Amino acid sequence: MCLDASATQWKKRQYLMELLARKLKKAMTKHTGLQVVWETLTLLGPVEPEASAFLLLVSIAHTIYLSVQFARVPSSTDPDQIYQLMTEQWGLSPPHLVVALVGGDELAQMKPWLRDTVRKGLVKATQSTGAWILTSGLRFGITKHLGQAVKDHSLACTSSKVRVVAIGIAPWTMIHNRDLLPDQPAAYPTEDLPHGSVYSLDKNHSHFILIEEDPQRPGATNDMRVRLLKHISLQRTGYGGPGSFEIPVLCLLVHGEPKILQRMYKTIQNATPWLILAGSGGVADILVTLIYRGCREAELIQELLLNTFSGLHSTDISSWVKVIQRILDNGHLLTVHDPEQETSELDTVILKALVKACKSQSQEAQDFLDELKLAVAWNRVDIAKSEIFNGDVEWSAQDLEEIMMDALVNDKPDFVRLFVDNGVNLDEFLTYGRLQELYCSVSEKSLLFNLLLKKHQEKQVVLASARTPGLPYMETGDRRPRFTLHEVSKVLKDFLHDSSKGFYQKLPAERVGKGRLFHNQKDLPDLDQLCENPWRDLFLWAVLQNRQKMANYFWAMGPEAVAAALAGCKILKEMAHLESEAESARSMKEAKYEQFALDLFSECYSNSEDRAYALLVRKTHCWSKSTVLNLATEADAKSFFAHDGVQACFYMKRDEIPQSRGGGEQFVELDSLDTEKALLLSDDDPASRQRQRLKFMKPINLSLHCPLLMLYVSGSEAAGDPTSQSCGQAWSQFLLRRWKRFWSAPVTVFLGNVIMYFAFLVLFTYVLLMDFQPPPPKGPSIAEIILYFWVFTLVLEEIRQSFFTDEDMNILKKFKLYVEDNWNKCDMVAISLFVIGVLCRMMENTYEAGRTVLALDFMVFTLRLIHIFAIHKQLGPKIIIVERMIKDVFFFLFFLSVWLIAYGVATQALLHPNDPRLDWVFRRVLYRPYLHIFGQIPLEEIDAAKMQADNCTMDLQEIITGSLPPCPNIYANWLVILLLVIYLLVTNVLLLNLLIAMFSYTFQVVQGNTDIFWKFQRYNLIVEYHSRPALAPPFIIISHLTQLFHKLFKTAESKLEHLERELPAGLDQKLMTWETVQKENYLARLERRHLESSEQRLKSTSSKVQGLLKVVGGFREQEKRLVTVETEVKYCAEVLSWMAECFDKSTLKCDRDAPRAPRKHLSWYSTTHPTPSSPSMFQFCSRLTSQHLCALQAPRAPAAVRVFLSQAHQRRRSQKDIQDMEQTRNCLTLMSESVSMNATLLSCFATKFTLSSAFTFQG
Repeated sequence: MCLDASATQWKKRQYLMELLARKLKKAMTKHTGLQVVWETLTLLGPVEPEASAFLLLVSIAHTIYLSVQFARVPSSTDPDQIYQLMTEQWGLSPPHLVVALVGGDELAQMKPWLRDTVRKGLVKATQSTGAWILTSGLRFGITKHLGQAVKDHSLACTSSKVRVVAIGIAPWTMIHNRDLLPDQPAAYPTEDLPHGSVYSLDKNHSHFILIEEDPQRPGATNDMRVRLLKHISLQRTGYGGPGSFEIPVLCLLVHGEPKILQRMYKTIQNATPWLILAGSGGVADILVTLIYRGCREAELIQELLLNTFSGLHSTDISSWVKVIQRILDNGHLLTVHDPEQETSELDTVILKALVKACKSQSQEAQDFLDELKLAVAWNRVDIAKSEIFNGDVEWSAQDLEEIMMDALVNDKPDFVRLFVDNGVNLDEFLTYGRLQELYCSVSEKSLLFNLLLKKHQEKQVVLASARTPGLPYMETGDRRPRFTLHEVSKVLKDFLHDSSKGFYQKLPAERVGKGRLFHNQKDLPDLDQLCENPWRDLFLWAVLQNRQKMANYFWAMGPEAVAAALAGCKILKEMAHLESEAESARSMKEAKYEQFALDLFSECYSNSEDRAYALLVRKTHCWSKSTVLNLATEADAKSFFAHDGVQACFYMKRDEIPQSRGGGEQFVELDSLDTEKALLLSDDDPASRQRQRLKFMKPINLSLHCPLLMLYVSGSEAAGDPTSQSCGQAWSQFLLRRWKRFWSAPVTVFLGNVIMYFAFLVLFTYVLLMDFQPPPPKGPSIAEIILYFWVFTLVLEEIRQSFFTDEDMNILKKFKLYVEDNWNKCDMVAISLFVIGVLCRMMENTYEAGRTVLALDFMVFTLRLIHIFAIHKQLGPKIIIVERMIKDVFFFLFFLSVWLIAYGVATQALLHPNDPRLDWVFRRVLYRPYLHIFGQIPLEEIDAAKMQADNCTMDLQEIITGSLPPCPNIYANWLVILLLVIYLLVTNVLLLNLLIAMFSYTFQVVQGNTDIFWKFQRYNLIVEYHSRPALAPPFIIISHLTQLFHKLFKTAESKLEHLERELPAGLDQKLMTWETVQKENYLARLERRHLESSEQRLKSTSSKVQGLLKVVGGFREQEKRLVTVETEVKYCAEVLSWMAECFDKSTLKCDRDAPRAPRKHLSWYSTTHPTPSSPSMFQFCSRLTSQHLCALQAPRAPAAVRVFLSQAHQRRRSQKDIQDMEQTRNCLTLMSESVSMNATLLSCFATKFTLSSAFTFQG
């Protein structure tokens, strides 16, 4: 088919072919079987004048399972056109690796290991990158097995980005039934044909390039393959974007006939590396033998060719010998892999081969980026360390920036650590733009993507509401939304609340506008700006994606480790509740960040208790001024609060007292000034030690029957300063300050609230029982009015707790956080019932209803008293047990209600089918079955044998009036008794025991962690009363008015926030440095513990055993070689002895004396190799003359003698494994000297034979 038609004819032909394609697709629905249907799809337009012979026919084939595309091109086609065809028209993504499979089609029967290596190893090595595998495309030999492996991978692969593409490049003349392909759609049968001149195309290949060879230019297909590989190697692709790195190309040689040598040499000239499979036979084994021996002698190459292949012509052999020698000259491009001897996987060998070829050409870092990115794609950090980052190449931070992004996106924490260790500085690498790109690369199946998408949609709604009505907002660009750091900050706000305030926003000084919409768009930082806290930002990015290994590395490298661990704990706990996949939720729940925070704080507390306390109350810089205690509260870290160091902090802070430890050798009073002194003054300073000794404490017991409350008077404070004030003034100031601290202390506030709450309950009881007056104007009484005012002050306090907090969030969010506390829910119910009861009691017709509601409300207020006892060590955990058991009761009631309704309705229908009284129906259906559980079973109403007929009636009117009860139906009374037995069995035996088992499990869980739960409850109680006003209701209104006054006039409050400290810059930096040192000590201890673990020891032992087995295997190989050496040396001795005996009978003589054997080795040689009974060969040599020539036929040496002798030196150089074996080394030395001596003798014989005449001897 030619392409000289006009443009009109071309369009008509194109239309007809598209119509034909549509008809074929309809016919495919009726197609069955495994034949391939080929369809001519389109013809590429008219060719250029200089390429009139160019024919490019693009076709597409459909099978039941897959689609096949092929192109038929002449051998003179430009490879660039073929590459554009594959990438643009066929839609193939540029490959990240190209492996050309060479040879193997000659093998009808293959070894199992060879088949598995190609099937599993090659496909596994390429499937992680999205590679192209170039083969012959014919259904024969190793290509057939490779095609099956590619098909299996394609069926199992779920990602189109890493799809393995098998492309067959075959000559047109070698295709069986090729006449069915180009002209019209037809069924193409794929058959398994025997070895011959034509083969079927392999149906498992997805693409084919069929080469029309010129009859005058044989081998054009191989030239096309070479040129196509060269062109592909010059193209660029990459994971981080187009143009990232050049496509690596590798040729894999399996077996092979001599005719592929020329193709191999041409590709080597293009600097294409080759990987040779040892043991596959053919040319591959010849090259492996020559590489191992380090020999390029023509005679040896010729002999190997003759021994491997039969029927070769001498002219072809000489040309192939030269080609092999040229190939061996480029040894840096040749890599040998022996799957039977080596344990390395094929992907490792491929990567090493590419790195080896790169090293031989350049030592610049830019030239190694291709191999490094391939190592990242295969996650082979071991190869990157040993082959690329081994010190030979100098890397800069700029060289690794792009590949660093690839490692972050593809979750390769080992490579991230490697790049940071080799020059990447995160402070200069991570910009807000790159951080935004990392969030945009989140997987669509992850929970983080859904959260960001939700925030993105909310933002679009806000933007749409700000636009002109009638013009809906349409998002441009890709279907995948482009997330910004605004959505990220919103997601973090939901998890961390105030701890993430201001994340990814401009500083207040940089903001130039106001308004919510402006805040969403304009307050974001510049994308080119460097991140202020790169380690924190990457830690959050990894935690939000549940990449715990990556997050652990960023946590270990970042600052403020205790706070960061608690923040990660909080995020993962929240995400575990939102995650729908069970496996992901389980991994989130099993994260160890709370344990990290606990262990690290233990390390800090054991080093310095004062500094550990300062670490708890210090306002962090990376977490929006939140303290460690705030983050631990957000994360619900009960184990962290149960730590002795945290509890000691509460003891001090509740009473504002330091505990004297260490005999006064340390500063322990942790107010703002003394904290700075404790951290800045070292123990080596004599002045500081003297000042510390002067700070002694004098306790004064306040006799409040509370061991937690004591007031200390400092001796230095009591002394005063005589130069500035009198003693009386100093004491008055001291007492005033202590008086304020006493009333604002949490324990004082707590005791005051407890006492006043009991007074409130007493007043409430008095009003309900003795002074509940009628509605106005007669009531209410004075006591009731006081009660109303008291409740009003309680309402004001609840409003303050819910809405007037320091958190920067909207009212709905504040209310949501307030409602999350169960005790706050109880307060809301109590106040609501009180309001309803008061409103009802003020009206005459609802007066009694108001009394009823207030009576119920009193119960709620009384139950609220349980919260007070949470401070008690024994009662506190029991409160949690009761709370959890109530949840268990609800599950029990669900099952009970099912059986109760089923039994009640059935018995009511059997005993009283027509009872019109609705209230009695509910009693018998619900109430009576419930009483059965507790043993109240009225048999006179159920059992017909005990029923009294005169006490009932069947008259409907009497039943309605209630004069007599209805008579029960006794038709199926036996069934009622049976249902009663089953109901009691299920409820009393099964369900009640189930409830008891649930109660037992709950009790064991809480009781096993009693100390942890109690300490956490105590902390919450301390924080709650620390933030409350000093006065208790109803006097709390005074504190509320004071706070309102300070709020209106913007004056600072006098109460000192002891649980939050803002340290000076220098002191804060020293504290962070100290925490970092303790973190390094903790991580070092973890590493030692890991290395000493049983699992790690087993791995180390296994590795050592494997190495020992390799050494032992090498010893066995050396023994075999020694036996071979002894055999060959013995043969040489016999030959020389035979020659000496022959020349002894002649008149030949040598001009020089025979070489003398070394004396110290002669005895060993004579004992191990006895000579014939004839005279010594050394004596025979001295009798030789120059007038004789031996014409006897000498014993023929084995075929392997010369081969072995040629490799003796090479093998001896590689014998590193037996250097420690003294005896083996001596043996090799003796054999080397013996062979050298024999060579000297042979040289003497050769000289004399050259000078002598021809004689005939009889030997």
